[in-house]
Amino acid sequence: MISWLPAEFKRKVKSRWKGLRISLLRSSRGFSKADLVQALRRLGVAPGDTLLVHSSMDQFGAFLGTPTDIILALQEAVGATGTLLMPTLPFTGTAVDYVQKGGIFDVKRTPSKMGLLTEIFRRSPGVIRSVHPTHAVAAWGRFAAEMVKDHALAGTPCGRQTPYGRLLDHSGKILFLGTDIHVMTFFHAVEEILDPQFPFSPFSKEIFSAKSRDEHGNLLVSQTRLFEPHYSRRRNLEKLVPVLKARRWWAESRLGGLKAILLKASEVLEATSILAIQWIFCYDK
Repeated sequence: MISWLPAEFKRKVKSRWKGLRISLLRSSRGFSKADLVQALRRLGVAPGDTLLVHSSMDQFGAFLGTPTDIILALQEAVGATGTLLMPTLPFTGTAVDYVQKGGIFDVKRTPSKMGLLTEIFRRSPGVIRSVHPTHAVAAWGRFAAEMVKDHALAGTPCGRQTPYGRLLDHSGKILFLGTDIHVMTFFHAVEEILDPQFPFSPFSKEIFSAKSRDEHGNLLVSQTRLFEPHYSRRRNLEKLVPVLKARRWWAESRLGGLKAILLKASEVLEATSILAIQWIFCYDK
């Protein structure tokens, strides 16, 4: 857009264009809550699943419902015996930078910075949230309490004894709606499990103290290693894609322009192990 145009004019034009684009999408490729549930079924989400969801609300332009309807569709897809989880991290950027600012995470009041859907989900009826200063998870369903238990005590934010690592205990699946796998927080659990096999540790040598406030107002202090920013910037999960696809561990579909990817946590771990044996790691040089 021409640089000399007033900022307010450019904002209005951008907003009008976005509205027009959404109208065109909905008229030509619109899909409902029921359509979304059916698409999730075809993709491989089943009743009783433990499902961690990453999402980008911007990619739901053709959806004919509300953000709450998306959450209801996800809950319907896993059913009453299933468990639905979403990361509700309170920051963007690196965990080290966030913790060094010295704030206190409040499980009830600190908003999620992981997108609109995650913030609406954490406020939804029946949803509980893990107490953790950097990598809190919101959970609903059968194993919600078990998944979020004692997160603040974990030695790393996403390790084996966290909601992320516990996906492996429940044959957990990871769903990406409108986003690619580079956002996969479960990979941090993989990093902890395979840390001894790596030629370097993706975790900080320093142990950080970070504070959280639980639902009762109690102050908790976590002692945790965080992700080394140098390696975080070099992380490249696209290296997993050929392995996952070659072994048919990758499920993908589209609905109204929305891309959906479904992976099993155990197979992500296995794919990373296969690469590690070949001395290939999910980081750029």
